[in-house]
Amino acid sequence: MLKADPGFKKTLSPVEGAGKLSYCYQCSACVAECPAAHNFNDFNPREIVLASLIGVADYLTAKDSVIWQCTTCYKCYERCPQGTHPVEVINALKNISCAAGNGPEEVTSSRDNVLANGSLISPSEAIEKRRQELGLDKAPVAPAGELKKILE
Repeated sequence: MLKADPGFKKTLSPVEGAGKLSYCYQCSACVAECPAAHNFNDFNPREIVLASLIGVADYLTAKDSVIWQCTTCYKCYERCPQGTHPVEVINALKNISCAAGNGPEEVTSSRDNVLANGSLISPSEAIEKRRQELGLDKAPVAPAGELKKILE
């Protein structure tokens, strides 16, 4: 049984766009052009916003949650007449899910690679060899330590 947490929506407020959660009047405009809603029967941005609003969104931050089906196309952002921006709510839920250790392996491994190397793609000998053949300098690498500070 789901347990409501009225304060849950406040955890989403610091995220850009997610602070207008209470403005949603469930018109379903966000669902109309959503590619994920059209391709996955269990994905519905309107229901995700409603669950977040009434505070029963814990299941949305669990492992294998439907939130990871969102394509982040921002069509719901553009269509929402109230400025609720469901994609930002979903992004906030994804952040909460990852912080709780419930993010998909593909996402967490990418995050870990950026934190360790400053890039999604680790520099390899093959890449450096090809760059040298093309007369390019070594691939620039962002300072991972500075990225960690920004991401904290």
